[in-house]
Amino acid sequence: MSDVTMEVTDDASATRIDPGESLPPLGTVGLLRWLWKQLTSMRTALILLFLLAVASIPGTILPQRGINPIKVNQYLADNPTVGPILDRLGFFDVFGSPWFSAVYLLLFISLIGCVIPRVRVHWRAMMAPPPAAPRNLQRMSFATDFVGEQSPREVLDVAQKSLRGWRIRRDGDASISAERGYLRETGNLVFHLALIVVLIGIAIGGMFGWKGNVIVREGSGFSDSLTQYDAWGGGRLVHPEDLPPFSFTLSKFTVDFERGVAQRGAPRVFQADVTYRTSSGGAAQPARIEVNEPLAIDGVKVFLVGHGYAPHVIVRDRTGNVVFDDSVVFLPQDGNFTSTGVIKLPDASPSLGFNGVFLPTAAVDRVRGPHSLFPAPDDPALFLGAFKGDLGMDAGTPQSVYRLDTKNMTRIGLEPLRIGQEWTLPDGSGSVAFVGLERWASFQIAYDPGKEIALVAVGLAILGLLFSLLIRRRRIWVKVLPAQGAGSLVQIAGLAKADPGRLPDEITALARALGCTDDTTRQRPVDLKENA
Repeated sequence: MSDVTMEVTDDASATRIDPGESLPPLGTVGLLRWLWKQLTSMRTALILLFLLAVASIPGTILPQRGINPIKVNQYLADNPTVGPILDRLGFFDVFGSPWFSAVYLLLFISLIGCVIPRVRVHWRAMMAPPPAAPRNLQRMSFATDFVGEQSPREVLDVAQKSLRGWRIRRDGDASISAERGYLRETGNLVFHLALIVVLIGIAIGGMFGWKGNVIVREGSGFSDSLTQYDAWGGGRLVHPEDLPPFSFTLSKFTVDFERGVAQRGAPRVFQADVTYRTSSGGAAQPARIEVNEPLAIDGVKVFLVGHGYAPHVIVRDRTGNVVFDDSVVFLPQDGNFTSTGVIKLPDASPSLGFNGVFLPTAAVDRVRGPHSLFPAPDDPALFLGAFKGDLGMDAGTPQSVYRLDTKNMTRIGLEPLRIGQEWTLPDGSGSVAFVGLERWASFQIAYDPGKEIALVAVGLAILGLLFSLLIRRRRIWVKVLPAQGAGSLVQIAGLAKADPGRLPDEITALARALGCTDDTTRQRPVDLKENA
């Protein structure tokens, strides 16, 4: 095969380049420039955005240590082979893992490197005058010409007035160049800049924000300290001792369900009446929390997210002494509030445990077993399964208060109870009485300092996207030449960067304003490179 050569010639000298020769090394600076160019390309930004979305998937599927460490420990116990591997790779703390942070930071840098140079170029283009009229306007995408009776100066004066709102360049009495649609590129840049601000808002919320969940029974209260939460997760720069010391008490929880055929069982009223105190002290203040109407205290928002029932149970040991007298939170399992709960009594003699199913409107059949027909407490019943033995609480391993470990326990029996009924355990271990019913409400308490920043940025991103989609970038030129005899030869042409939109109509309207009686605008397929 013969050698291929390329000859580059300028006015001063001719240089002969042989592609077979080895090129000089890039060097450290050259390599860094090449890496920066690759990182700040739009293709790389899109790839990183896709990787960030993929990297977020494990955080939505697997339990996260910052939100629910008990579920993480349970997952590790249930998966002794895969669990430790996932734990070492950071899959139980995805959003704080090094690999997720690396993708996040690279995307942030890539977007900045893509957008900032484009802002400078766009600003210079907006400040520069429109380009002069081309020599041959009839080669443009849309063009028309006619002979008018007015002088060149009068034609251009009318054209300049008609093109009010366009960026205009006038070259004496020869031509006018007009340009419009720069907001399209402005909207595109605003959209990308808003994405950067969204990332900043998310980062601020991730570092300084926190949220937790707590279940509060009617008549009980909550104070904002770490030990009061059922689940809590905070950012990397959040210290639990810095939580604002507010408190509130659930005075009354009200819920009413639809009883008609349509949407039967759907909640119609769902509200919590509370009294709260801020960190500054003072008298307790009443408030009502409803769905999508949170309570704001000391910059923190308290959301009402769920509710359920807490049967009141009294347990006596074999000697008749009361070892438990309290309401127990049962968690709903379906739309009719068939609920499950656990009672653990490690100090009883012997140690006792109860698995329970609470039914607001009780029904039992052979297919479904015990279940509820309606979420309201029309006919409440409590089914309890009793166990005695080792509850497994002495090993020091954290346990869920909603799960009973029965592998080292012996089952005593199963009994359904109505309010006011008492069950004497068959082996003489004691008795259980179902004496009443309370309600509980679940609250999510959250502090997100980056939420407002992200919300404003998303609004700007939508606005910028609308600008970039709806606005058309286009140019119009008007050239006037002396005509034989009186009047002027007027040439009008236009060129659109992409979709022409209303450009043909705008040219026709301008021609009519300048005295043209022919409403036809010629259109021809044009090579954009030819007209550049």
